[in-house]
Amino acid sequence: MAEKFVLATHNPGKLKEMADILSQFGVEVVSPKELGITVDVEETGTTFAENAMLKAKAICKAANLPAIADDSGLCVDALNGGPGVYSARYGGEGLDDKGRYMLLLNNLRGQPTRAAHFASAIACVFPNGKTLTAEGRCDGTIAFAPMGEGGFGYDPVFFVPEKAKTFAQLTDEEKNEISHRGKALAIFAEKLATYLN
Repeated sequence: MAEKFVLATHNPGKLKEMADILSQFGVEVVSPKELGITVDVEETGTTFAENAMLKAKAICKAANLPAIADDSGLCVDALNGGPGVYSARYGGEGLDDKGRYMLLLNNLRGQPTRAAHFASAIACVFPNGKTLTAEGRCDGTIAFAPMGEGGFGYDPVFFVPEKAKTFAQLTDEEKNEISHRGKALAIFAEKLATYLN
Protein backbone atom coordinates (compact mmCIF):
# COMPACT_ATOMS: atom_id res chain seq x y z
CA MET A 1 0.00 0.00 0.00
CA ALA A 2 1.54 3.25 -1.12
CA GLU A 3 1.95 5.96 1.46
CA LYS A 4 -0.09 9.00 0.37
CA PHE A 5 1.49 12.44 0.56
CA VAL A 6 0.11 15.78 -0.54
CA LEU A 7 2.51 17.82 -2.61
CA ALA A 8 2.06 21.51 -1.87
CA THR A 9 2.19 22.85 -5.43
CA HIS A 10 -0.06 23.96 -8.27
CA ASN A 11 2.81 23.57 -10.75
CA PRO A 12 2.15 20.53 -13.00
CA GLY A 13 5.83 20.35 -14.03
CA LYS A 14 6.96 20.18 -10.41
CA LEU A 15 4.22 17.66 -9.53
CA LYS A 16 5.28 15.30 -12.34
CA GLU A 17 8.99 15.64 -11.51
CA MET A 18 8.48 14.92 -7.81
CA ALA A 19 5.97 12.08 -8.43
CA ASP A 20 8.49 10.40 -10.79
CA ILE A 21 11.27 10.60 -8.22
CA LEU A 22 9.20 9.64 -5.15
CA SER A 23 7.26 6.77 -6.78
CA GLN A 24 10.33 4.52 -6.47
CA PHE A 25 9.95 4.73 -2.68
CA GLY A 26 6.33 3.62 -2.72
CA VAL A 27 5.06 7.14 -2.17
CA GLU A 28 1.91 8.23 -3.96
CA VAL A 29 1.83 11.96 -4.53
CA VAL A 30 -1.45 13.85 -4.84
CA SER A 31 -1.98 17.55 -5.43
CA PRO A 32 -4.04 19.75 -3.08
CA LYS A 33 -6.39 20.32 -6.03
CA GLU A 34 -7.13 16.56 -6.27
CA LEU A 35 -8.23 16.68 -2.62
CA GLY A 36 -10.27 19.86 -3.12
CA ILE A 37 -7.87 21.93 -1.00
CA THR A 38 -7.39 25.54 -2.05
CA VAL A 39 -5.01 26.93 0.56
CA ASP A 40 -2.91 29.76 -0.79
CA VAL A 41 0.23 30.06 1.29
CA GLU A 42 2.02 33.38 1.29
CA GLU A 43 5.74 32.78 0.85
CA THR A 44 7.05 35.24 3.42
CA GLY A 45 10.26 33.34 4.19
CA THR A 46 13.66 34.80 3.35
CA THR A 47 15.09 31.40 2.43
CA PHE A 48 13.91 28.47 0.30
CA ALA A 49 13.85 26.30 3.47
CA GLU A 50 11.55 28.74 5.33
CA ASN A 51 9.13 28.96 2.39
CA ALA A 52 9.04 25.16 1.94
CA MET A 53 8.21 24.71 5.64
CA LEU A 54 5.44 27.36 5.54
CA LYS A 55 3.80 25.56 2.60
CA ALA A 56 4.19 22.04 4.05
CA LYS A 57 2.70 23.06 7.44
CA ALA A 58 -0.32 24.77 5.87
CA ILE A 59 -1.12 21.89 3.50
CA CYS A 60 -0.58 19.22 6.17
CA LYS A 61 -3.01 21.06 8.45
CA ALA A 62 -5.62 21.43 5.67
CA ALA A 63 -5.35 17.84 4.38
CA ASN A 64 -4.54 16.02 7.63
CA LEU A 65 -2.07 13.99 5.55
CA PRO A 66 1.72 14.17 5.35
CA ALA A 67 2.60 17.13 3.14
CA ILE A 68 5.72 17.73 1.07
CA ALA A 69 6.65 21.17 -0.16
CA ASP A 70 9.57 22.31 -2.20
CA ASP A 71 10.75 25.83 -2.65
CA SER A 72 13.35 26.34 -5.25
CA GLY A 73 14.76 28.97 -7.49
CA LEU A 74 17.56 30.27 -9.59
CA CYS A 75 20.44 32.14 -7.97
CA VAL A 76 22.61 34.17 -10.34
CA ASP A 77 26.00 35.41 -9.13
CA ALA A 78 25.91 38.61 -11.21
CA LEU A 79 22.52 39.48 -9.64
CA ASN A 80 23.80 38.98 -6.07
CA GLY A 81 22.03 35.64 -5.85
CA GLY A 82 18.80 36.92 -7.42
CA PRO A 83 16.11 36.20 -8.39
CA GLY A 84 16.46 33.62 -5.57
CA VAL A 85 13.29 33.21 -3.49
CA TYR A 86 11.56 35.57 -5.96
CA SER A 87 12.29 33.35 -8.99
CA ALA A 88 8.61 32.57 -9.64
CA ARG A 89 7.66 36.24 -9.21
CA TYR A 90 10.67 37.75 -11.03
CA GLY A 91 9.61 40.77 -13.07
CA GLY A 92 6.25 41.04 -11.28
CA GLU A 93 2.77 39.76 -12.02
CA GLY A 94 1.76 38.97 -15.57
CA LEU A 95 5.04 37.46 -16.74
CA ASP A 96 5.02 33.81 -17.78
CA ASP A 97 8.06 31.49 -17.72
CA LYS A 98 9.29 32.78 -21.08
CA GLY A 99 8.82 36.41 -20.00
CA ARG A 100 10.86 35.78 -16.84
CA TYR A 101 13.79 34.07 -18.55
CA MET A 102 13.87 36.68 -21.33
CA LEU A 103 13.98 39.41 -18.65
CA LEU A 104 16.84 37.53 -16.98
CA LEU A 105 18.79 37.33 -20.26
CA ASN A 106 18.21 41.06 -20.76
CA ASN A 107 19.43 41.87 -17.25
CA LEU A 108 22.61 39.84 -17.81
CA ARG A 109 23.51 41.52 -21.08
CA GLY A 110 27.19 42.54 -20.94
CA GLN A 111 27.84 40.68 -17.68
CA PRO A 112 31.24 38.95 -17.75
CA THR A 113 30.20 36.24 -15.27
CA ARG A 114 27.16 34.08 -15.95
CA ALA A 115 27.63 31.60 -13.08
CA ALA A 116 24.41 30.49 -11.46
CA HIS A 117 22.90 27.65 -9.49
CA PHE A 118 19.49 26.20 -8.87
CA ALA A 119 18.70 25.61 -5.20
CA SER A 120 15.93 23.47 -3.77
CA ALA A 121 14.70 23.00 -0.21
CA ILE A 122 12.22 20.29 0.66
CA ALA A 123 10.13 20.18 3.81
CA CYS A 124 7.80 17.42 4.88
CA VAL A 125 5.36 17.79 7.75
CA PHE A 126 3.43 14.87 9.26
CA PRO A 127 0.09 15.22 11.04
CA ASN A 128 1.88 14.17 14.28
CA GLY A 129 4.05 17.31 14.04
CA LYS A 130 7.26 15.55 12.96
CA THR A 131 9.22 17.21 10.15
CA LEU A 132 11.88 16.18 7.63
CA THR A 133 13.98 18.58 5.54
CA ALA A 134 16.54 18.34 2.74
CA GLU A 135 18.35 20.70 0.39
CA GLY A 136 20.01 20.31 -2.98
CA ARG A 137 21.87 22.41 -5.49
CA CYS A 138 22.93 22.21 -9.13
CA ASP A 139 25.63 24.53 -10.50
CA GLY A 140 25.69 25.86 -14.02
CA THR A 141 25.70 29.04 -16.07
CA ILE A 142 23.12 31.18 -17.82
CA ALA A 143 23.06 30.54 -21.56
CA PHE A 144 23.10 33.46 -24.01
CA ALA A 145 19.84 32.31 -25.61
CA PRO A 146 17.10 29.81 -24.70
CA MET A 147 17.68 26.25 -25.95
CA GLY A 148 15.49 23.16 -25.73
CA GLU A 149 11.79 22.38 -25.49
CA GLY A 150 11.60 20.43 -22.23
CA GLY A 151 11.29 21.34 -18.59
CA PHE A 152 9.68 24.47 -17.19
CA GLY A 153 10.61 27.78 -15.59
CA TYR A 154 14.21 28.82 -16.29
CA ASP A 155 15.19 25.42 -17.75
CA PRO A 156 15.77 26.73 -21.33
CA VAL A 157 18.47 29.19 -20.14
CA PHE A 158 20.13 27.12 -17.38
CA PHE A 159 23.20 25.53 -18.99
CA VAL A 160 24.99 22.59 -17.37
CA PRO A 161 28.62 22.53 -18.62
CA GLU A 162 29.31 18.83 -17.89
CA LYS A 163 26.25 17.85 -19.96
CA ALA A 164 26.84 20.61 -22.55
CA LYS A 165 23.07 21.17 -22.54
CA THR A 166 20.45 23.32 -20.87
CA PHE A 167 17.98 21.71 -18.45
CA ALA A 168 15.36 22.03 -21.23
CA GLN A 169 17.53 19.86 -23.55
CA LEU A 170 17.91 17.00 -21.05
CA THR A 171 15.57 14.02 -20.82
CA ASP A 172 13.51 13.84 -17.61
CA GLU A 173 15.78 11.04 -16.38
CA GLU A 174 18.97 13.02 -17.09
CA LYS A 175 17.57 16.09 -15.38
CA ASN A 176 16.35 14.18 -12.30
CA GLU A 177 19.84 12.69 -11.84
CA ILE A 178 21.63 16.03 -11.60
CA SER A 179 18.99 18.64 -10.75
CA HIS A 180 18.80 20.54 -7.47
CA ARG A 181 15.38 18.96 -6.85
CA GLY A 182 16.66 15.49 -7.73
CA LYS A 183 19.55 15.87 -5.26
CA ALA A 184 17.30 17.27 -2.51
CA LEU A 185 14.76 14.48 -3.10
CA ALA A 186 17.46 11.79 -2.92
CA ILE A 187 18.52 13.09 0.53
CA PHE A 188 14.87 13.48 1.53
CA ALA A 189 14.00 9.97 0.32
CA GLU A 190 16.70 8.44 2.53
CA LYS A 191 15.38 10.33 5.54
CA LEU A 192 11.83 9.36 4.61
CA ALA A 193 12.71 5.66 4.29
CA THR A 194 14.30 5.78 7.76
CA TYR A 195 11.26 7.59 9.16
CA LEU A 196 8.73 5.18 7.59
CA ASN A 197 10.63 2.18 8.96
